[in-house]
Amino acid sequence: MRTDQLLTRRRALLAGAAALGAAGAAGTAGLLLSGSSGTAARPAAPAAGAQAGSAPKSSAYRLSPQTGDAPPRALPLPARVRHAPILRFPGLGDTMLLTFDDGPNPRYTPRILDTLARYDVRATFMVCGEMADWNRDLLARMADEGHVVGNHTWTHPLLTRLTRREIRDELEATSDIIEKAYGERPLWFRAPYGAWNRNVFQLNAEMGMEPLAWTVDSLDWTTPGTAAVVRRVERGADPGVVVLSHDAGGDRTQTVRALRRYLPRLLDEGYHFTVPRRAYT
Repeated sequence: MRTDQLLTRRRALLAGAAALGAAGAAGTAGLLLSGSSGTAARPAAPAAGAQAGSAPKSSAYRLSPQTGDAPPRALPLPARVRHAPILRFPGLGDTMLLTFDDGPNPRYTPRILDTLARYDVRATFMVCGEMADWNRDLLARMADEGHVVGNHTWTHPLLTRLTRREIRDELEATSDIIEKAYGERPLWFRAPYGAWNRNVFQLNAEMGMEPLAWTVDSLDWTTPGTAAVVRRVERGADPGVVVLSHDAGGDRTQTVRALRRYLPRLLDEGYHFTVPRRAYT
């Protein structure tokens, strides 16, 4: 499939996910933050009364699974999944995590890697297998430069609409290509659109991966302008947060430019950037 076809399909999927409405609870993912009174992790649109460009500073550390085909807590999570997806990392001082979804992309990912290298910063790239297969050299570079690579499925589907077999195929194929290009199988997984359900939790746990969500959505996927992306990340900066950005799936020029602006500023403010560590082995 050509890149332009893949991007068109992803835009259509995103539009469809945003239209889920009540089925998606408060956003495309239908996920609620623990103890946050129903604040959506990634809303389809700003909540009424919310300030433009504002960023949530949730004290919640993990997401409560309240989406998909099973009611909350209707089924126990497997033993390996002791919590819902990690939303932020406690106990790290003024340390943040930068994550980039949907790549690697031969136009934007190298620019992001160049900026990270300039400031000696490590990040996490949640890659799609289809993109990784086309750009294996970029995964090799990520490995060489100390970045973490996670599984973001093969074709970026809405997993809550798939069967267990289809979900497994998406995950396994992506882990296989990551192992070939990066050098080891991924330890982290992020569901497209943040759409999790019991099948997704169980299958990624069976494959040895822990689910990673986010605290601050940069909203770069809406192409709001470079300044808006910078403001959202800087206002959302807080110890332990996980920042969501994208290095593929559309024109990511704003993401590249925003990173060049906010990264040195946050470093000057005393923030440090790291990669996720396993909560258990």
